[in-house]
Amino acid sequence: MSAGGLQRRRGAASMSSSPTTPSGEGNGSSLGNGNGHPERRQTEWAGAVHAGSAFAGGSKIAYDPRDLVGADEQTPKLTLMEEVLLLGIKDKQGYLSFWNDNISYALRGCILIELALRRRIGLLKPSAPSASTSPYSAYQSRSTPLADRLVVVLNPAQTGETLLDETLRMMHAQQNPNPPPAPGATDERHLGTWNVMKIGFQLKQVRERLAKGLVDKGVLRTEKRNFLLFDMATHPVADVRTKEDIVRRVVALVSATTSSVPKEAAGEPGMRDAVLRAVCLVCASYTASVLDNAFGRLGYEEREAAFGRADEILAEFSVWPYGGEGAGASSSTPGRRKGGSRIAMGSTGDGRESVVGLLSEVRKAMGEGGADPGEDTTYELVAAVLDVLAKLDSLI
Repeated sequence: MSAGGLQRRRGAASMSSSPTTPSGEGNGSSLGNGNGHPERRQTEWAGAVHAGSAFAGGSKIAYDPRDLVGADEQTPKLTLMEEVLLLGIKDKQGYLSFWNDNISYALRGCILIELALRRRIGLLKPSAPSASTSPYSAYQSRSTPLADRLVVVLNPAQTGETLLDETLRMMHAQQNPNPPPAPGATDERHLGTWNVMKIGFQLKQVRERLAKGLVDKGVLRTEKRNFLLFDMATHPVADVRTKEDIVRRVVALVSATTSSVPKEAAGEPGMRDAVLRAVCLVCASYTASVLDNAFGRLGYEEREAAFGRADEILAEFSVWPYGGEGAGASSSTPGRRKGGSRIAMGSTGDGRESVVGLLSEVRKAMGEGGADPGEDTTYELVAAVLDVLAKLDSLI
């Protein structure tokens, strides 16, 4: 009986796509057998919509339109924060260095960079001096430092990442009527703030939540280790290939000596702003003091040269426009290694071509985005965050 019912449903589905006649002829004529109203039965089946299949040729399937918002947007498998955290975690021990004070600030800066690269937030566009009637007009001038500009939400659509969505909701709730200032992005939104007036901007347990997200993605696993007086959950690396891929990308980018960007440094093919994302990964890892793990296999001279290259890249991309006036100057973005990074580099001009190549590729990608690179506030926000991260040693 049930088999016959299924067969009749299949016949009805095919009948709904084919014409029938009042006399009961056609694909659905058998539905009138044994029924006094074949035409009514035929009309009912023709108007029904079967749930169908997701395969080609199937009927339509009900869906939530909100699930398709940004469905055509290609997103990386791991966020920028997760990649920086993964570089800092010890493979077998599963925890970060206890002496690393920079990574907490750097991870929160990565949250803003990730949202900017996904076109969710940006800096408030400057206004003309004659139209500056807003109480925040002082933050809207081109002459205002990047770190003092206002951050606005451009697209409140959810990203699917818990930390990113929480930050986006927090900023969107504060945007009306008062947009949050850019300095609060890194200074006032960090977990350990003692400012009572900014207690609502806290992002709690960022490192632990990122580690649990990597556990869910199969990159890390959870273990319990005893540290004399207490037990602590650790997260050793489960997928070594994923971390090796990140290390290979970072090393390839800072080891390049020509103007062409290595293919292995760009990450996943077809990713939007792939080169800029790779640059942000190097800069964030450098300011978070986790590059020591990535450069563990390099020799002394190669290691020092790689640190110097990372410092040069940070200096070029922490100003706006990228590589503009003031890039590399000690007054704007002081080098974090100050001469020590040049010990084994020989000439100070070594590798300059690779940095110029990065600038060229990033500017090219910005032009291909369809917007004027000078007016795209998301790229300005990236430069603003990198500018703050470059000064972490003097801020902490």
